[in-house]
Amino acid sequence: MPYTPPNQGRLSDLATDRPHAYDPVTQPEYFEGVLSRRLVAFCIDAVIIVAPIVLLAMFIFVFGIVTLSLGWMLFPVLGPAFVIWAVWYNAVTLGSPASATLGMRAMDLEMRTWYGAPAYALLGAVHAIGYWVSMSVLTPFVLLVGLFNSRRRLLHDFAVGTVIVNAEPRADALRRARF
Repeated sequence: MPYTPPNQGRLSDLATDRPHAYDPVTQPEYFEGVLSRRLVAFCIDAVIIVAPIVLLAMFIFVFGIVTLSLGWMLFPVLGPAFVIWAVWYNAVTLGSPASATLGMRAMDLEMRTWYGAPAYALLGAVHAIGYWVSMSVLTPFVLLVGLFNSRRRLLHDFAVGTVIVNAEPRADALRRARF
């Protein structure tokens, strides 16, 4: 579905006159199997995010041994490094032309705004922060929301105005298989 730039009129035009870009009734191929593949994509992304932090922790540990425990004073850097790396990873990958993290690309998923525009870096960073905050406060209940709405959006998707859909090649394949 081609992206149409937002209406440059009044704020009310932007909020009320525009329908959602992806309709689960008329375009079910965009939402078929999204939740399960989104879970696998999250696991792939979690490994990608955690692996460098584990390597950094191992380096700090060895560096601490070499420096007779002085290097171990770097362990408090791991927390902020993890947060910065995770937010940066999501901002860069979701803000790319593919509008998807590496895990989402592997699962043929992409993130779009509710009106169909591709994701951008700031939206990717805010989406990641919204996910971690909502998971911290509401634990797995944010995931249950996806079971009860037709667009399979999770709580943080509603909060930041995004929708995760099948990538266009996958949606085309599902569309052709259906007819």
